[in-house]
Amino acid sequence: MKARIGLVGGGTGGHFYPLMAVAEALREQQPDCELIYYGPEPYRQDRLDERSIRFSYIMAGKQRRYFSVRNLLDKVKIILGVFQAMIKLYRDYPDVLLSKGGYTSVPVVLAAAFLRIPIIIHESDAVPGRANRLAKRFARYIAVSYDDAAKYFPADKTALTGIPIRQAFFKANPNPRQALGIASDAPIIFVTGGSLGAQRINTLVLDSLDELLPNYLLIHQAGEDNIKAVQETALARGLPAHLMERYFVLGHVSADIMAAALEAAALVVSRAGSTSIFETALKGKPAIIIPIPEAISHDQRTNAYAYARSGAASVVEEHNLTDGLLAAEVNRIMSDQAVYQAMAEAARQFTNPDAAAKLAGTTLGIAAEH
Repeated sequence: MKARIGLVGGGTGGHFYPLMAVAEALREQQPDCELIYYGPEPYRQDRLDERSIRFSYIMAGKQRRYFSVRNLLDKVKIILGVFQAMIKLYRDYPDVLLSKGGYTSVPVVLAAAFLRIPIIIHESDAVPGRANRLAKRFARYIAVSYDDAAKYFPADKTALTGIPIRQAFFKANPNPRQALGIASDAPIIFVTGGSLGAQRINTLVLDSLDELLPNYLLIHQAGEDNIKAVQETALARGLPAHLMERYFVLGHVSADIMAAALEAAALVVSRAGSTSIFETALKGKPAIIIPIPEAISHDQRTNAYAYARSGAASVVEEHNLTDGLLAAEVNRIMSDQAVYQAMAEAARQFTNPDAAAKLAGTTLGIAAEH
């Protein structure tokens, strides 16, 4: 009998793409299973369509950590979303609900708990978000990505799995530079601010071009909405044409291109989103991590230092960024082969490549019991 699996969690790629990785593993283990993604938006409808995942609209509301009239309005959305989710879940009645957390998951998890639908939650961060802290009391099984996170959940139903990573990142690419349209064999620094880009990192890169480009190729994922402004600012720096030929600006990229960029890179500079960290670790690349400040994000700083303790990365906090610091840190790592190799090996040891398969197997096992 084929399983029917509900998926929920969103607001960012860090919630969405691990769910897509588990969906791929579910399809491998049970090709005819039915997958339904619940939420206020599909996030990436094309990615759902590629995996034959049906989207079902459920209203959701955010609860901000500061006073806002919108918090009151969003409380109403949450309540309405719970009732809407109860109706849709009762109609679909999935065998299991797999939740990645995030504000979009709250109405669906509460409705699933009321209907006694088994719930699995996966926590990406070293410190769990509020949605998963709420969901833990209803969960049958809890998967965490960092050892640090386990203490927040009941030990008898919590397991360390790591982050589920999409299949595209496991494909061998004998010539990733060719896939990226790069002919030069100079060492590549890959800078990514995540799927939407990061303004502070974009500015940092632009201010460092004259120091980095003489020695390295620079692939810069600046975010789709930022490409034009970043390219114009880079040109305004007035650097020689032979140096500007070493600078590649990307917007939103596919999993295949992201995998190729990580494969080709000698060093990665990124935020501390867990998906980015684990994808970088899978490729065995040393990293410089620049977490979002604590005042904006309460998880990235903890993620960054949890990863740095493994020896795979150095952490540079935004308030410490000064002129020349990025280039100096890149040069420190790249110029010392002992440091570089130790970081690369620590990265390879950090990730669990079986996370998606393990979570899919657990999901189908619970579905078979339901």
